[in-house]
Amino acid sequence: MRNNQFALKPTDYNSQIEELTAIRFLDEGNDSESGVLALWKSFLKKSLLVSKSETIFNEKLATIMATPELDLAEFFDQHSQLDVNTFYNVGLQLMDFQPGLDFELTDPLSAMDKIQLKVADHQTNFFSLDELKSAWYWLLATHNKNGQTLIDQLAAQGYFVSFYHDESVKKPLLFNGKTLPVFDPHELIREVVYVESPQDTDHDGKLDLLKAEILRPKESGKDFQVPVLYTASPYNQGTNDETGEKMMHNVDIPLTPKKVDDRKYEDIEYVAPKTNLPAPRKVNGKAEQAEETFAREQSYTLNDYFLARGFAVVYAAGIGTKDSDGVRTTGDPEETTSTIAIIQWLAGNRVAFTNRHDNIQITADWSNKHIAMTGRSYLGTLATAAATTGVEGLKTVISEAAISSWYDYYRDGGLVIAPGGFPGEDADVLAEETFSRRLQAGDFHKIKDTWEKQLQDITNGQDRTTGDYNEFWDARNYRKNLANIKADLLLVHGLNDWNVKPRNVEKLWNGVANNQINKKIILHQGQHIYINAFRSIDFTDIANLWLTHELLDVDNGAEKLLPNVIVQDNTQAETWNDFDNWSDPTNPQKNFYLSDHQLSSTKQANTGILNFSDNLSENIYHNYCKNVDKWQNDLVVENSDLQNHRLIFETKPLESDLLLDGTPTVKLRVSSNQNVGILSFQVIDFGENKRLHISPTILKAKGLAETYDWREDDLREFTTNSTPSSYKMITKGHLNLQNRQTPYHAQELIADKFYDISVELQPTMYRLLSGHKLGLIVYSTDFGMTVRGNQSITYQIDTDYSSILVPFHK
Repeated sequence: MRNNQFALKPTDYNSQIEELTAIRFLDEGNDSESGVLALWKSFLKKSLLVSKSETIFNEKLATIMATPELDLAEFFDQHSQLDVNTFYNVGLQLMDFQPGLDFELTDPLSAMDKIQLKVADHQTNFFSLDELKSAWYWLLATHNKNGQTLIDQLAAQGYFVSFYHDESVKKPLLFNGKTLPVFDPHELIREVVYVESPQDTDHDGKLDLLKAEILRPKESGKDFQVPVLYTASPYNQGTNDETGEKMMHNVDIPLTPKKVDDRKYEDIEYVAPKTNLPAPRKVNGKAEQAEETFAREQSYTLNDYFLARGFAVVYAAGIGTKDSDGVRTTGDPEETTSTIAIIQWLAGNRVAFTNRHDNIQITADWSNKHIAMTGRSYLGTLATAAATTGVEGLKTVISEAAISSWYDYYRDGGLVIAPGGFPGEDADVLAEETFSRRLQAGDFHKIKDTWEKQLQDITNGQDRTTGDYNEFWDARNYRKNLANIKADLLLVHGLNDWNVKPRNVEKLWNGVANNQINKKIILHQGQHIYINAFRSIDFTDIANLWLTHELLDVDNGAEKLLPNVIVQDNTQAETWNDFDNWSDPTNPQKNFYLSDHQLSSTKQANTGILNFSDNLSENIYHNYCKNVDKWQNDLVVENSDLQNHRLIFETKPLESDLLLDGTPTVKLRVSSNQNVGILSFQVIDFGENKRLHISPTILKAKGLAETYDWREDDLREFTTNSTPSSYKMITKGHLNLQNRQTPYHAQELIADKFYDISVELQPTMYRLLSGHKLGLIVYSTDFGMTVRGNQSITYQIDTDYSSILVPFHK
């Protein structure tokens, strides 16, 4: 077990005393205490919250071991000084670590070092009064066995309940640079407003109204303004899963030749059309309170955590969703407009109403006009889109597993490419799934014809026939507007996320390199997941430190304290490393040349031409269509049904570790015996090892409470496979051979003619261990992502002119 606390803020002694006083561990009852043991005992009394009498307190002390021979009650009876070992023996047990399992009572400091828990400074083996106060401060800021700070653990047990209605408590209340849960989450104000957005996407002659659900502290108002976490979630008001499932496109179809063209980017560049918008609604009055409430939102547990810490949370599903106007558009500028309309209202720059008909205006007078956006996948995508507008009031974005260009989600290199796990999905399917206006029959009846036309327009625009980058995809490319980003960025992405592939975040990360903003990125070894409930990394604390700085203007050093890049190590469990940068274009590169099934750092003479066929027997083909995991394994292992249907190249065993850092590039001279062709690539780590699961393990269901008697989350962690595996796929990429230059320009492909191609694979950061081999697989049909035509195509690779260029970290 290892703890990685990146958000532990250095704090001087005087500030520690001030904070301990503010949270009432130091008070009139013990502040003048001169005895170390007596002061420590008072701290313990405040921590053992279930004890309401001296008898119960002593009973609880007897359940804790102080030394190998004495329980804590016996220790107090027999000792007059507090030694360091006893303090940490007790402290570890308070944090749920078990003697004999997690640490030894004879040497707790070794466990503190191994688990990476902070040990306070001390001059001798016995604490002085000042050293005890400092040690207690750091203990409260230290992570427990479940990955929560001890102060958050105590909050979940009710420590701050007495602070809720105490007017002497300064709110927000901070500890170690982060906000504390001193707001009663059971007294949240829940209200609904309808924001008027500057668009008319359903063409009904009225500006679209957008429903927003708000949760905010009872204390918030004109005289106590609070920061806002805003999550734009198209799923928030419900989804049409069955309708969407029926629309899934058939991927068991052949790749067809494209018409050769001479398109340039200017020919397909998106230019926003000029539209005449309806006039804004006439305001008929103003209201201080909302008219509508709601029972339960589709919440994000990170948002839940901050509700008790004095932040408001806003959820909005956007155009084309239940109780809102408009139609779904899947990521285009209209959706961005609807996303930032909510921010504009929160910042005081847009009108909202108490209901959809009376035009009674309501303002967000409780907002301090400092807004952050949060969320994963589509939610994080809309946060990225909003940031590229430079909208006033958006101070920061915590964007997880987010799309930065929708072409890189549904397409790649002139090919229709499925998000991992969803073959046949496309922009039109997602639009239908999130068109929750369908869920209300009366509303849907009015909009049905408009929606069917809109859906057909999306289907036509996405162009599954060619897979080319076109005006439709250019409109959904947020990276064109990265220079507009003024909000600070905290980005999170999985290096094994084949849904929203890593290119989306890497292009964003490097695309804002010259923006005058603070930016951080966390890269984990998982798939398409949240990481806020993981034991080994203090992501919730990171978010707390970050948002306290960004939205409350607290000078807690978050922008300097947090590393620029945090990467989960792929070779050791619960290990996270920090770096200055990721995928730096100036990283050194190694060139590995292809020869007969080998990758070599030196070019081999007369290596010749290798070939493989894409055509499989019908029974094998249909088996792979149904079992993509079996196809993936057969692609890599020797002597499988794919033996003659791919080429495998590998290095000799590495003499030292190699840390891949960036985007590998494959350069090939290749031919197809037909006028069409798909090439796919995978980079492989060959070597026996117990590797991390790419899906987290639930360690304790509902094991993390956001605060006292308030929503919970499952405690999770990446665990290691119990048995070794012989390989791991590191990254992949694809290309339509007619799109050798650009994804928007189709070139002629003459059968049996050799062409030189260069293909950028998905970026990565991956440690190859000494003794392992770097591998490259060249194949055609990717049963998990491409069309699966089972065509009689034979490909030839001229290895004399082929290599893979791999960037690495020194």
